[in-house]
Amino acid sequence: MGRGKIVIRRIDNSTSRQVTFSKRRKGLIKKAKELAILCDAEVGLVIFSSTGKLYEYASTSMKSVTERYNTYKEEHQQLTDPESEVKIWKREAETLREQLQNLQENHRQLMGQQLFGLSLRNLQDLENQLEMSLRGVRMKKEQILKDEIQELSQKGNFIHQENVELYKKVNLIRQENMQLYKKVYGTTDVTAASTNGFIQYGIHGGEDSQALIQLQLSQPEQQDYETSGSATK
Repeated sequence: MGRGKIVIRRIDNSTSRQVTFSKRRKGLIKKAKELAILCDAEVGLVIFSSTGKLYEYASTSMKSVTERYNTYKEEHQQLTDPESEVKIWKREAETLREQLQNLQENHRQLMGQQLFGLSLRNLQDLENQLEMSLRGVRMKKEQILKDEIQELSQKGNFIHQENVELYKKVNLIRQENMQLYKKVYGTTDVTAASTNGFIQYGIHGGEDSQALIQLQLSQPEQQDYETSGSATK
């Protein structure tokens, strides 16, 4: 036969009451541990016996559980109580107003205004703060100037490389023109051909100097054509 249903009421017999308390207490603590492990819950259990003896269990620590409970209770009470919420916002507004006044006062002092009432130590602290701020501004300025100089230097190197490439191309064209001149006029005097037909190209005054390029085709003299015509006749 199964066990009968137990009536939930105070046990009059002190011995039975103590035995029941011990059994139920152990079972309750066991269920609390299982709940914390199985469900990843934060559990806190506090039990006082009829004689005033304390029994407790906490999945983390009883202090953290009670602090979390108190915080939750206060927040929940503030949300449900309109008057408490109004007080909180008034207190927050007052705090922000005080912070704004302090910032405005510090700004005026940094600008050299309203310095009355400041002691020598306060003035020295203000001077040190200004010097540190000025040092930071100068360092930022120097860094910007260094970055601009480095950028301009890179652009200058790029332009120099372009000039070198153009110089190579012009020299190649000059050599091709000399070879063409030799084929047309049959001369072997490269210096004379260069002097007669071209103006030599070069870079004077270092790599940074600009060079002017001028190419001119030589025109044969009219007397050569007349001599050639007479011989043909």
